[in-house]
Amino acid sequence: MTNFTEDSYFILDAYFDAGPTKYLFFLLLLSLYSLIICANVLLIVVICVNRSLHEPMYMFLCSLFVNELYGSTGLFPFLLLQILSDVHTVSAPLCFLQIFCLYSYVGVEFLTLAIMSYDRYLAICCPLQYNTRMTSNTVSVLIAVSWIYALLLVAVTVSLSSPLQLCGNIINKVYCDNYAIVKLACSDTTLNNIYGLISTAFTAFVPLTLIFFTYMRILKVCFSGSKQTRQKAVSTCTPHLASLLNFSCSGCFEILQSRFNMNNLPNVLRILISLYWLICQPLFNPVLYGLKMSKIRDICKCLLYSKVNTILS
Repeated sequence: MTNFTEDSYFILDAYFDAGPTKYLFFLLLLSLYSLIICANVLLIVVICVNRSLHEPMYMFLCSLFVNELYGSTGLFPFLLLQILSDVHTVSAPLCFLQIFCLYSYVGVEFLTLAIMSYDRYLAICCPLQYNTRMTSNTVSVLIAVSWIYALLLVAVTVSLSSPLQLCGNIINKVYCDNYAIVKLACSDTTLNNIYGLISTAFTAFVPLTLIFFTYMRILKVCFSGSKQTRQKAVSTCTPHLASLLNFSCSGCFEILQSRFNMNNLPNVLRILISLYWLICQPLFNPVLYGLKMSKIRDICKCLLYSKVNTILS
């Protein structure tokens, strides 16, 4: 049995010897990380600087973009370092820090998407009450609660897993995963498993239930409302639904891969499945909302054109 100390470490066994092509993978991931940072920072600045975007929907989007930066920073630097490394090990404290970052990122993502669906529900189904119910204080409280709630839930998860006695230290992934560590435990993990189910329910299933309920109400209003109401609902809800489906479906694939034996799949495919929901969502959201939201799109165009004119003049 192994007790965790400051010198404990894990071996990430999913990496394979890519030879000289590892430098190509490094450059691809570095380019993707740079693109994610630039896209999310640009939209955060656009929303914060322009007073016309100081509305609840855009404030929630700003929180979402901040979360994409947070989750990406918890993953990409670690991946880049491991790709260049010939020995794929990670210390226990750093491993649990990454688990905390990635799991809280997932929690904030689901909660923010749920809050955004509630915001759209009020705007479409209760337009006359929207400004009184979705005040600036309410927006601030909802954003703060989504972050604090997710961080506290994951802090408990990590505090339950870190003292476990382990019979091994090999994680068959390219990043640290709490469920993989719990499976290595020699000691009783009943509490970990029960809390894992509870925290999953409160960070994923409860928000998804709220989203389902709000969209049922939105669809009911759309079918019984005017053409203008339907157009407004489609234009504001399409990006949100696309983001939700992308994140939820890719997350389901990752959960299935973690819970069931997928050794018959090629190693590269398993790595791509496990990374997709953590890599693509931070790039998918700013591109999607930047293109679909007319206000954001128009302001970005104005900024770009003004910079080009300044350079030419």
